[in-house]
Amino acid sequence: MLKAFYDSIEFAYPQLLFLLLAIPILGGWYISRLNRQMASLKVSSLKSFHNTASWKRTFRHIGILLRLIAIACLILAMARPQIHNDQKKAEGEGIDIVLCIDVSGSMLAQDFTPNRLEAAKQVAAEFVQSRPTDRFGLVIFAGESFTQCPITSDHDVVRAQIFSIRGGFMVDGTAIGSGLASSLDRLRTSTSKSKVVILLTDGENNGGLIDPTTAKEMARALGIKVYTIGIGSEGFAPTPVKTPGGSIIMQREKVNIDEKLLNEIATATNGKYFRARGNEGLKVVYSEIDQLEKTKVEIVTSRKSKEKFYPFAFAALACLLLETILKFTVFRKFP
Repeated sequence: MLKAFYDSIEFAYPQLLFLLLAIPILGGWYISRLNRQMASLKVSSLKSFHNTASWKRTFRHIGILLRLIAIACLILAMARPQIHNDQKKAEGEGIDIVLCIDVSGSMLAQDFTPNRLEAAKQVAAEFVQSRPTDRFGLVIFAGESFTQCPITSDHDVVRAQIFSIRGGFMVDGTAIGSGLASSLDRLRTSTSKSKVVILLTDGENNGGLIDPTTAKEMARALGIKVYTIGIGSEGFAPTPVKTPGGSIIMQREKVNIDEKLLNEIATATNGKYFRARGNEGLKVVYSEIDQLEKTKVEIVTSRKSKEKFYPFAFAALACLLLETILKFTVFRKFP
C-alpha cells in the first residue's frame, strides 16, 4: 500500500530534488572533519582501556544523522509532493432518443438467448451506456402503449427502467402505431436539434387506437427520424404459451414481422429499417445506428491536486527538535 501511495506522488518542483546530492557531501565533510580533529597517543599496552566504551560514545553521531535527515525532509517538502486527481467530463450537443420496445407475449420467444425481450433489454442498455451526451426516454407497447421513462439525461435511471421491463401487465397484442405515437409525444416538446425513435418489434400491427400510417405521418411532420428493427429468426420459433389451466407449455410459433410496414415508416422519416435474426445481429444493428447518429462530444479534463509535503515538513521539524533536546541533555558538553 505504501508503494502504491508513493507511485502516485508527483513533485511540483522536481528540480529541487537535485539538492539531495548535498546530503552525502555533508556526510563526507563531517567524517573528514572528525578525522582531522582526532588526536593520537602512543602507549605500550591497551589492556587498561578495555571496557571503557559507553553507549554515549556509540551514539555520539546521532545528532548529525538527525540533522541530515531533517535537511533531506525539508528538500522533499520544498519540492512539493502532490497527488493528482484527474476528472473527465464529456460535454457536447446530444440527441434526444426514445427507445420504443415491443413487450407482447411473442417477445418471449426463445430464438434469442434467453429470449427476444431479454436480449433487446441488454443491448438497449448497452446502447444507452455508450452515448454519454444523449438524453433517452423509454416507451413500451403491446396491445396498448405506456411511457416507462420520460426523456432524461440520467442514464442510470434509464438503464434501471430498461432492466425492469416486464410483459404481461398490458393487453396483449402489437400496437405499433400507438407505441410510435407515444414516443413522438415524448419528443414533441424537445428542443434538441436531432430527435430519434428506435422502434423494435417482432410482429404485425393488430391493436391500438392509432394506425401506424397515421403515426408515420406524425413523425414526418415533426421532423423526427425513426429507426425500425424487426427482431426474430426465420420460420418458426419456440414460444412459451399459457394454457387455460394456467400451466406454461412451449409451442413453435411462426415468425411474422411486417417488414413492409417497418420499412415504410423508416423510409418516410429518413430513418432506416434493420432486421435482427439473433443476439449478435441485434448488437450489430445498434452499432450501425450508433454510427449513423453521431454526436459531437468534447472531453474536458479537470485536475485537482492535493498537497503531501506536510509529513516531510513535520518529520524535519521533529528531527531538529530531537537533535536539540539530545544536544542539551544526553550529549551536552558542559556541566
